[in-house]
Amino acid sequence: MENEIDITKYKMIFENIRQEILKSQYKAMQAVNTELIYMYWNIGKIIYKNAEWGNRFIENLSIDLKTEFPNIQGFSTRNLRNMRIFYKEYPSLEMLQTLSAKLTWSHNVLLISKVKDLEIRKWYMNETIKNGWSHDILADQIKYKLYERQAIAEKVTNFENTLPDVQSDLAMQTMKDPYIFDFIALKGQVKEKQIEEVMIEKIKNVLIELGNGFAFVGNQYKITVSDIDYFIDLLFYHLELRCYVVVELKARKFKPTDAGQLNFYLSAIDDMLRKEGDNPTIGILLCKEKDKLTAEYALKDINKPVGVSEYKLLQDIPEYLQSQLPKAEDIELHIKDIEEIEEQEDNKNSN
Repeated sequence: MENEIDITKYKMIFENIRQEILKSQYKAMQAVNTELIYMYWNIGKIIYKNAEWGNRFIENLSIDLKTEFPNIQGFSTRNLRNMRIFYKEYPSLEMLQTLSAKLTWSHNVLLISKVKDLEIRKWYMNETIKNGWSHDILADQIKYKLYERQAIAEKVTNFENTLPDVQSDLAMQTMKDPYIFDFIALKGQVKEKQIEEVMIEKIKNVLIELGNGFAFVGNQYKITVSDIDYFIDLLFYHLELRCYVVVELKARKFKPTDAGQLNFYLSAIDDMLRKEGDNPTIGILLCKEKDKLTAEYALKDINKPVGVSEYKLLQDIPEYLQSQLPKAEDIELHIKDIEEIEEQEDNKNSN
């Protein structure tokens, strides 16, 4: 007689097997992508080395490759030109092996076309690999100048004086100034509560903008001190920093008293929620506007780690940038248009 199946144990075994299959599939996809990038690089090298043949050479090559390999996509005239540029940008295999081959082809093409400075491009490559950004998220990060807002922004914090060196460096890397909440389309005189409600409704967008490692704990998080209830706007836990992060919203210019309020919340969270192994709670004050010197003075003698940043809603973003924001349906139409144009171009060349 067969042993009776333990449902709980069976579910655990099934989940382990499922995870192994998913890991294998992911590794296989990575391997295929790497080979594709190397193939495109080598084709680009050949085209680049034969540049004297001119554009007609690429057009003929596109036709012949499609005829020879009808089941393989990616040999359009446009893409062959991208391969040539790809090789020209990375003639050394070192860059290809360390970064480019870890990204998809569409990521690479986007970075080459939008980020001309190689060092800045490397930064975006590393961030994309670390955070697992899709093509569209990477495009938005470039459009909204994440490098300028995160890597080289003059951030107002007291992290250096209140956190150990390693955590201070990581916390500084996490901060941005300003934060861009382009998914919040509120008009007129906006209140903190309205912003918070939209942020909760679109918490996935918030987590993307805050950055990798943030886990949402709650909004209007209640703490009780001496029988008085206080409510924290947003509470997160950061998986890399290993600490709670209190985020307070101010739909106005920064005031020095805001730092004191946030310091109070951090002390309470450290006392009530912080467990053994957790690092000190960090506070981020997001305000409509700030004076850098005023904020620096306000944080000078605060003994808890606090950062002050501005935020921008959709209405605060210049109209010329708003008009450039790609919507999902626009992206789909754009891709279809490109495919149709390339197909027409290929038919024309073949005739």
